[in-house]
Amino acid sequence: MSLFQLLIIAAIQGVTEWLPISSSAHVLLLSDSFGAGGRDELLINAVSNLGTLAAMLVYFRKDVASAFLGGFELVAAPVTKKRLSPGARLAACVLIATPIALIAALLYEGVLPESMQDALRSVPTVAGATIVFGLLLWWADVKGPRTRREEDMTFTHALLIGATQAIAAIIPGTSRSGITMTAARAFGYDRTEAARFSMLIGAPILAAAGLYGAYGLFTADPDAGALLTFQDGMIVAGVAFITGLASIWGLMALLNRMSFLPFVIYRLILGIALFAMLPYLSAS
Repeated sequence: MSLFQLLIIAAIQGVTEWLPISSSAHVLLLSDSFGAGGRDELLINAVSNLGTLAAMLVYFRKDVASAFLGGFELVAAPVTKKRLSPGARLAACVLIATPIALIAALLYEGVLPESMQDALRSVPTVAGATIVFGLLLWWADVKGPRTRREEDMTFTHALLIGATQAIAAIIPGTSRSGITMTAARAFGYDRTEAARFSMLIGAPILAAAGLYGAYGLFTADPDAGALLTFQDGMIVAGVAFITGLASIWGLMALLNRMSFLPFVIYRLILGIALFAMLPYLSAS
């Protein structure tokens, strides 16, 4: 794979990671077209998460700092018996939202047969998930008034919203950000709050995926046919950081003015186009 192709993939990953349109689907399709399928595609997707995670940490630095400091308060809470501050509650929600999705990702990587993984990462699966979960996002977004804010977040809501990440970890085309925003909207949260919470709870999963990808590239053996190096991975992460930061800024600005409808329409067009291309993809 050429440096130019890597830069394209990294840029697309950065732009799509935080948008509800599935970054893994876009990276999978691009990687396949560039001849980097299987393990290499997974590693590209994983290591680019380091860049998009860094972008989120920079954009939401105040929330991240509040949750980080709140984590210490959370640890001391059984002793102090004090009412949790907003930062401590945010830290608790992020922690509660993580385990189910993390376990699902580990089971997918370590238990699921490679043949089944390949089936799940096929174009028909991506196309179907893109359409189905796009329609679910539209339904949740127009269902009714949605005015809840972070202070209204319950631990049950955090658990259930976070648990939906498990589906995205297994099925490309779902969109981790998309399905968590869908769940948050269904529970009645404001659009910008749904997007912000979706990004914050994604931090542990993206960190785990990014470190996995970096380790995989660092230990890759070029003599064994590995297409990518650790240096390639760092380039991918750097580009994904820049485009990811721009993507977050654009998404938050857009959601202050309109609904998720543009993303729903994009998902439907992409899914239909992929189904229409299936005969040509099969022939090739």
